Amino acid sequence: MIKQIINNYNWNFDNTLLENAQKVYDSLEKDFKRIDEIYYSNQFKVISAMQSLGLSEHHFIGSTGYGYGDSGREFFDELLAKVLGTESAIARHQWVSGTHTIFSGLATLLNPKDTLVSITGRPYDTLAKIIGLSEDAPENCLISKGINYKEVPLNNSGRPDLNNIEKQLQKLKPSVVFIQKSRGYSSRKTLTYYELSKLVDFVRKVTPNSKIFLDNCYGEFVETSEPGELDIDLMAGSFIKNPGGGLAPCGGYLAGKRESVEKASFELTAPGLGRDMGATPEGYHRLFIQGLYLAPSTVCSAAKGAIFSSAFFQNLGYEVSPTPKENRGDIIQEINLNTKENLISFVKGIQKAGVVDSHIELEPDQMPGYDHPVIMAAGTFVQGGSLELSADAPVRPPYKAYLQGGLTFPHVILGNLIAAQKIIT
Repeated sequence: MIKQIINNYNWNFDNTLLENAQKVYDSLEKDFKRIDEIYYSNQFKVISAMQSLGLSEHHFIGSTGYGYGDSGREFFDELLAKVLGTESAIARHQWVSGTHTIFSGLATLLNPKDTLVSITGRPYDTLAKIIGLSEDAPENCLISKGINYKEVPLNNSGRPDLNNIEKQLQKLKPSVVFIQKSRGYSSRKTLTYYELSKLVDFVRKVTPNSKIFLDNCYGEFVETSEPGELDIDLMAGSFIKNPGGGLAPCGGYLAGKRESVEKASFELTAPGLGRDMGATPEGYHRLFIQGLYLAPSTVCSAAKGAIFSSAFFQNLGYEVSPTPKENRGDIIQEINLNTKENLISFVKGIQKAGVVDSHIELEPDQMPGYDHPVIMAAGTFVQGGSLELSADAPVRPPYKAYLQGGLTFPHVILGNLIAAQKIIT
């Protein structure tokens, strides 16, 4: 089927690659069915929430100036909290990235001399910089503000080291415990909802007075349950990732316990102003609300694409994580490409598969927030939108690429073929 359809166009793929793609596609039928079941559950959840809260056309109207009485803004906050299973949520286009949103959340919960402990090892590059762990950390990073930071390395299997976590939490009695759900630019394992629930319960028993902060980026709608249903104080995500559905043009969210979200709203605007201010440009509300409506479908496509990519490149002889049959907690697929040349060719191939700027020839370069040269493929409608077919790779040994997204599953199949063709030619 794949070979017959693709041969109608002028990509001229190697026959071996097309046969591998078809073989992989056929072998994953049961896995695709399981992902569809997750998709249906999440889609019904979102529809039910929109109906129960009374979504109306007037919620799509924007606001100006101070933004007082912005019913669309208020509706979307309530909708997001209901979908994520939290007491409260604040979603705003003013947050420029997931990293920005996380920084706001941590700044909300931390005061000078407080201790922040990451129990999922070293955070990824951009988070490490805002904490103050990199050599070129900015002056207003958390450590420079008087925050004490410690981290507990993952065990040899890439999972939280419970024995060491218990020792460190009992010793440090941190104000905030930080958990990263997704893998970032590392070979650590993504936490599934079940694993996260066990970890949260463990932390609560060891240090009941600590706040728990979760970086939830890339995790929304991958499973039928959301981390907001757990005893987490605050969690963060980005709308140019999963919950934006490919339509939201920017923005992020903080969700969790009512008191923590209220404090976060003061961090976003100013003490005493909070969530009741902030104008929304005309047209944005519809994009965010409709994007959330579409998110279960687009995340389903991305999840299928991740499983397909894992099996496709595994069949070509590359190490992959997760493997095709592993349970997943996010949409990211790690592929170990072994050499610098293969890595660059792979990412160039993903860019060539894009629908925007597919003609651009990528080169590695330094980017803000990263300690190594990075090459990024993002032929996307939304700049940096990683729910769309995209790939990121720090150009450093062992030369692993991180593939994510795909608003449509066929696009991910095409991306795999073009990337593989780029490597072998």
